Amino acid sequence: MNIDQVIQVLSVSQKKPLTPLQELVLRSSWEGKTYNHMAGEVHYGAQSIREVASQLWHVLSKIFGEPISKTNFRHTLEVRPLTKAQQQQIEKHATSTVTTLEFPSGPVMLSSRFYIPRPPIEELAYKEITEPGCVIRIKGSSQMGKSSLMIRIIDYATSVGYRSVNLDFQQADSTVFCNLDKFLRWFCANISSKLELESKLHEYWDEDIGSKVSCTNYFQRYLLEDLSCPLVLALNEVNRVFEYPAIAQEFLPLLRSWHEQAKQIEIWEKLRLLVAYSTEIYIPLKLNQSPFNIGLPLKLPPFTIKQVQDLAQRHGLDWRDSKEAKQLMSMVGGHPYLVRLALYHVSQGKVTLKQLLQQAPTESGIYNDHLRRLLTALQEERELGGAIKKLIAAQDIKLESMLAYKLESIGLIKLECDRAKFSCELYRLYCESANLGSFE
Repeated sequence: MNIDQVIQVLSVSQKKPLTPLQELVLRSSWEGKTYNHMAGEVHYGAQSIREVASQLWHVLSKIFGEPISKTNFRHTLEVRPLTKAQQQQIEKHATSTVTTLEFPSGPVMLSSRFYIPRPPIEELAYKEITEPGCVIRIKGSSQMGKSSLMIRIIDYATSVGYRSVNLDFQQADSTVFCNLDKFLRWFCANISSKLELESKLHEYWDEDIGSKVSCTNYFQRYLLEDLSCPLVLALNEVNRVFEYPAIAQEFLPLLRSWHEQAKQIEIWEKLRLLVAYSTEIYIPLKLNQSPFNIGLPLKLPPFTIKQVQDLAQRHGLDWRDSKEAKQLMSMVGGHPYLVRLALYHVSQGKVTLKQLLQQAPTESGIYNDHLRRLLTALQEERELGGAIKKLIAAQDIKLESMLAYKLESIGLIKLECDRAKFSCELYRLYCESANLGSFE
């Protein structure tokens, strides 16, 4: 058995592809490299490498029915041929990956072959999440891949023995945001539920000391105290909180204070914050109160031509000649969702790339539902429609901060310095043809 076959067996057994770091550990171990050498190659801590390796040896030991370690890894498996059952599993998996397409909707599943890494973002995140008291900030407009990256960071953290809670603020009822006390109680109760712990708000909530101190005590004396391992608290779509300034101005500094507590109180080292948001915060906060100028910032970039070609190949398309990738990107840029939706339709053979691009900004195109949602957003807030009308006329304008925040959040514009532009040609063409005449 060679290393490629070992990786295939492991991937099929886990029913999901290995992370880049897991594959590196296996290949480097096969070559006899030390953990310190691996750490130096990819700028990881050696302890993080050892934790990943330990999990791999455990899984491999279960698969092959005998103890596997770094010391005997190659010696034990190189002399073993693939069993007939393993060969059949690999062939079945290869066949299914060739024939099965996934309609792009929501986060890309861990088991999906359509997730395109954006180095060095994943590697940086996996390294940082092992740092005591860390904060990782993931920024990207709607459907750029924030949730897909977040679940992979959580999966990595789980693989090294951490607990995790993924909290999406879009799931919160609007009544939750009526005041700070109600919001923080909802926050703590949800985290308790996801950790399968009894809610004990009545024991730690004290109106005399205030909601923020009560919330902090609840974390320190109950949630973190009860855990024997680090806790990754993933907060998705935090920009929902931005829409309630009275809460944001209290809650966001609270997150920062917990990060700073980790420098003084050991128990707070267990808390690892993972924060995803669509755009820059527009709530005025003092520099020493904002959680958006600390920790590791990760801004999700558009796909490159090579990444679009890679994704096309995974859809069974031969786009090694960059001609097709450039044509698609001239319409949608490197927007992950828009690129993937196009590849899904072209790979089915029901429409050519030329036809797709001709119809793209029209009612009959594949982006019709997506574009209608954007138009609805403009119709619901007439000021946004008015700003887009000005942008159509000028192509490049300076917008009031609130308008810029909202338009960038839904992905319609990109900001370069303080100037706003359409984020891709598709949006410009669609907005030009849409009826925006009544917007002020």
